Amino acid sequence: MKKLVSAGEILVEIMAERIGQSFLEPGPLLGPYPSGAPAIFIGQAAALGQPAGLIGAVGDDDFGRLNIERLRALGADVSAIAVHEGHATGTAFVTYRADASRHFVFNIRNSASGLIETDAAATKLLAGGDHVHVMGSSLFSDRAIAVALSAIEAVKAKGGTVSFDPNIRREIMQAPGMRAALDRVLSQADIFLPSGEELFLFSSAKDEKGAVEELLARGLSCIVLKKGAAGAAYHDRHGAVASSAFAVDEVDPTGAGDCFGAAFVSFWLRGAAPAEALRIANACGALAVTRKGPMEGIFPLAAVEAFIATGKNAQ
Repeated sequence: MKKLVSAGEILVEIMAERIGQSFLEPGPLLGPYPSGAPAIFIGQAAALGQPAGLIGAVGDDDFGRLNIERLRALGADVSAIAVHEGHATGTAFVTYRADASRHFVFNIRNSASGLIETDAAATKLLAGGDHVHVMGSSLFSDRAIAVALSAIEAVKAKGGTVSFDPNIRREIMQAPGMRAALDRVLSQADIFLPSGEELFLFSSAKDEKGAVEELLARGLSCIVLKKGAAGAAYHDRHGAVASSAFAVDEVDPTGAGDCFGAAFVSFWLRGAAPAEALRIANACGALAVTRKGPMEGIFPLAAVEAFIATGKNAQ
């Protein structure tokens, strides 16, 4: 099977226990949970049986060890995750508002994640890679952008493919060079995986059909538009396929889009029909929200298929 590679932030997530809880005063917290969009993506892909590895950096601390051990347990290649003594693993504190929106306080650029580089271990991982997945959130610094672009170049040079999920967070959108980097990655992508309104950040069109047509004309192989509880839609030059979401009781939405993307890309690489790839992806996205913690809702393929067959949450 083709090997997936991603690069970017590895962190722990610590979340407010109560809805509407503010970080301006003391309050109960839950965590730490292993996290980071590319880490969630690679963990889910590996759990589905797809060869997958991550380029990143953590501190020589408990948070770093928590992430590495979780990814290893899921079957991911962790050989290109550097461990830096004297630097702390990245963190994300998140609180949930009454309107279901989220507020994040990140420490990524100034954590060990900020030391990410294409070192010998990363170069070796890329040498065996067939596909690179880029998260917009991973373009958080010039250094991180350079790693992502070098990964794309290395895999594209040998005929590989690229997927891109904008995964834009308001808290990091203003990072220097972020917008130019997003556009540059999109120009190299084969699969584009926006969520909702992210589609229109890269198009001058005002409606979904127009935006899809404009973006496909730029050379994308396909666009997979994530719509949360409304499911997802696949578009290519031959037409479109819509897929309904699975109804579940949502506990924590963080990581759902990453799990969806990992499943879709994994099955696309296996040559699955769009409808089948969407079905697995929607199931992984649904299961992801049934657990508190970004990676706690990652399940192996057998459990995902059982969920699809029975409609019951995996245990």
